[in-house]
Amino acid sequence: MHIPTFRTQDDPGPDFAALLRSQGLGPAAPASAVTTAGTIPHGTTVVAIRYAEGVVMAGDRRATSGNLISHRSIEKVFPADRWSGVAIAGAAGPAMEMVKLFQLQLEHYEKVEGEALSLEGKANQLSQMVRNHLPAAMQGLAVVPLFAGYDTRRTVGRLFQYDVTGGRYEEDDYATSGSGGLHAATVIKLGFADGLDRGDALDLALRALVTAADEDSATGGPDPIRGIWPVVATIDAAGFTRVDDQELAERYATIAGGAR
Repeated sequence: MHIPTFRTQDDPGPDFAALLRSQGLGPAAPASAVTTAGTIPHGTTVVAIRYAEGVVMAGDRRATSGNLISHRSIEKVFPADRWSGVAIAGAAGPAMEMVKLFQLQLEHYEKVEGEALSLEGKANQLSQMVRNHLPAAMQGLAVVPLFAGYDTRRTVGRLFQYDVTGGRYEEDDYATSGSGGLHAATVIKLGFADGLDRGDALDLALRALVTAADEDSATGGPDPIRGIWPVVATIDAAGFTRVDDQELAERYATIAGGAR
């Protein structure tokens, strides 16, 4: 494959996704309903919670294909760049492809423009990607992510959720997505308070995922036998930081003790 060149008037600018589309390299929508190709793995429950210093993002590890568990340790929370993260729910394959393209888009923009895109601009870019995915979503390959980050200009954590058409909605306190999102949102709504510290926000996210797993068969709970814990990350002034599994195990033990 050769690298394309452009005349000055055809400069594709900093939008890497638009560059791919202009070269005919964008993913094509399925020609027929995906049900004819068999079951597709789907990711399930992800949550994001704002706390005093930033944002917590968390996702369970289960992917399902119909009534079968297709993966027990899939990852659904990823860094978009140093100051932001994205959590995926929906068709697993297209969702992971979207995350990789989103990461590359942000890096491409920064290299072309010499500065990082604003958090608002990142949220808008992901919205456009979800919108461009609509033809595939209409065939059953829907992707509905969450986006969150630390706004270095406002020095505050912010979070956004989307609908399948690319609609982007900023939430003040928390957001959820996926099949267990309603159950998780109920737990967070009852436990949320302004000014949560990091520990309280982590515990609230973990309790929300436990409840979602208890009520929704497509959501996986913690699996201490296999050593599988949710993917949890904090995004604050220090950037995107994944929470260590050992800390999650200790917090889950405390939560389980309280439930008993």
